[in-house]
Amino acid sequence: MKPLHPRRRGLVPAIFLAALLAYAAWPWLPFSRAEATPPTIVFYGFSILAEVFQDGVFPAFQKVWAQEGGGRVEFASSFGGSGTVTNQLIMGVPAQVALLSLESDADRLADAGVIPHDSWKRLPNAGVVNLTPFVILVRPGNPLGIRDFEDLTKPGVRIVHPDPLTSGGANWAIVAEYGSGARGAPGGEKAGEAVLAGVWRNVVAQAASARAARTQFENGFGDALVTYEQEAIYDRGRGRLAADIVYPPRTILSEHTLAVVERNIRPRDRALVERFVRFLWSDEAQRIFVAYGFRSVRSELDRANPAFGTIEAPFRIADFGGWKRARPDIVERIWKDRVMKEIAPP
Repeated sequence: MKPLHPRRRGLVPAIFLAALLAYAAWPWLPFSRAEATPPTIVFYGFSILAEVFQDGVFPAFQKVWAQEGGGRVEFASSFGGSGTVTNQLIMGVPAQVALLSLESDADRLADAGVIPHDSWKRLPNAGVVNLTPFVILVRPGNPLGIRDFEDLTKPGVRIVHPDPLTSGGANWAIVAEYGSGARGAPGGEKAGEAVLAGVWRNVVAQAASARAARTQFENGFGDALVTYEQEAIYDRGRGRLAADIVYPPRTILSEHTLAVVERNIRPRDRALVERFVRFLWSDEAQRIFVAYGFRSVRSELDRANPAFGTIEAPFRIADFGGWKRARPDIVERIWKDRVMKEIAPP
């Protein structure tokens, strides 16, 4: 065998050293990082969902996915008023999954071609992931003696309210206020309109989302805030609630609708996103919602949170024909076209 030329013999250790260095540096090379980057689920939700998803649901699903052999998964999320989130989805943000405050926001997405019409109804529980009733927050000790929505109509009561143009919670609140009168006294629509008009005469501050309205109330605006029970329960459980919770005897249970934006899901991520969607209705996820102050779609799980208050006569949006009727009949025709025009300054 012919011996290697001395110069070639010198190349052997150099090649070996270069290979060793490449092996050691591999995890830090750009293309290596790209290959190791885990898949990401892009999630958008209405304002009060931030803590329960970021601190509860996302970490729980990451553990489940890893235990099932799927490896790592990351989440990119954004939260805001449900109307704002819906507008962002229509404008093309890359969300794959969105939890909206209102089914009518899902209808808007369908009308804009973002998702198929009624696609959410093929999901478990017709797309409703969790619930929460509408309550009233008042200053400690309830100095004005507020017991229901009718008490909010009294002269001198200053109300903080989310804005119906951007907040799903505000639309739920309008139906809660209207329904409190319409279902609690003779006169039906006239009684409901009277309560709604009285409440809105006393609104002194509005904000783009339920979370922003709560911040205004915490900063000293107003005597009362109409909001989701979850906001109050979550903060009270962490010693952050400087207010009392009033449970109106008649109020609405809000129902929150999941939309899956198929056009934003790459084929390689489809199984992952579908598994995450199914996870939201699992016992584990539903218990997380309850722990963070939301009511479960399975009411028997609600017993795990003793902080939930009692409502004498709760009602649902279905009692008003669903959002397809409630939005044009109550929000548009009564609140916008009659109440707001009546109370508008000359």
